[in-house]
Amino acid sequence: MTLSLWHFLAVGAAVFGIGLVGFLTRRNLITMFLCAELMLQGVAINFVAFARYHGNLQGQVFVMFILPVAACEAGVALALFLNLYRRRRSLDSSDWQDLRELGVPAATDTEPLPKPAMEPDPVLTPAGARPTPAAEEVARV
Repeated sequence: MTLSLWHFLAVGAAVFGIGLVGFLTRRNLITMFLCAELMLQGVAINFVAFARYHGNLQGQVFVMFILPVAACEAGVALALFLNLYRRRRSLDSSDWQDLRELGVPAATDTEPLPKPAMEPDPVLTPAGARPTPAAEEVARV
């Protein structure tokens, strides 16, 4: 079985569609960013497929420029996400409504996120000390 242009276009469209659905349904900024990257990669697959079909290198050269820009974008976006998380301890997109433009009404969520259960952080035994019998029992469970 030979792969035709339509196979590559279907894969590119599927990757783009998965990214679009993920971007529209998720609220975490990192997940939204990764879905936007998926959409970009779906478009890149289509560029390469059309370039191969037409027998020229224009689509492939365009993808060669897209990939480094996407890598730089990922670095900047992750630095931005770290700063946003340090400021409010949340990456939920609805918590960042104050970043919208002036005159744009605030979006209201019909389903708020559930409150996470606060579990205590585990306490590790210092180096060289023997753990207590209670800690050993917890480790076995």
